Amino acid sequence: MSLHSFPYQLYLVISEADCAGKNFLKVAEQAILGGVDIIQLREKNDSTALFLQKARQLLEITDKYNIPLIINDNIEVAEKVNAAGIHVGNSDSAPTYLRQQPSIKDKIIGYSIEHLVQLDNQETSVSDYLGISPVFKTNTKTDTITEWGLEGIAKIRQLTEKPLVVIGNVHLENAKMIMNAGTDCLAVVSAICSADNPQKAAYELKNEILK
Repeated sequence: MSLHSFPYQLYLVISEADCAGKNFLKVAEQAILGGVDIIQLREKNDSTALFLQKARQLLEITDKYNIPLIINDNIEVAEKVNAAGIHVGNSDSAPTYLRQQPSIKDKIIGYSIEHLVQLDNQETSVSDYLGISPVFKTNTKTDTITEWGLEGIAKIRQLTEKPLVVIGNVHLENAKMIMNAGTDCLAVVSAICSADNPQKAAYELKNEILK
């Protein structure tokens, strides 16, 4: 079962490295001003202490604009900043385990799937949304082998009513196609983090979604 509705349409996945020399906090704020609805902080290579420091800094911005902050696969960080939720993949903490943790169980839990058979498992059933990764091959998502494509998204949409958050080489030119395939929310990294003007990039993406 899901505990939360998922009304978000533009989801920024951010790390300091993905911002290519720009201040990631400024990028996040500009993205929010442009139309991002929800932000995930993903710092896979940081120590927990550094991850926590960045999360606290980012939380000041997300709280200012009432934007949910999701933490990528770090229960301690999610707990200590009282994040809105946590996102996990196949090799991370299981959603069923997270639902048993007092400080996490009532939070938003996102779960990335890589195979259709996962749609029927208990992890999916207790998650609030499914991360579909990647829709197209991307340099920022090299740990998966599946490329779902538009047909894959459409197939998943037929098999589940869970909110779908699609990531993987999502950009302005393919945003509408991906939405039309059946996704609920577009997750982006480079399309905003690497943009010369993150606010404009987010604004254009959001407008494409809303068309």
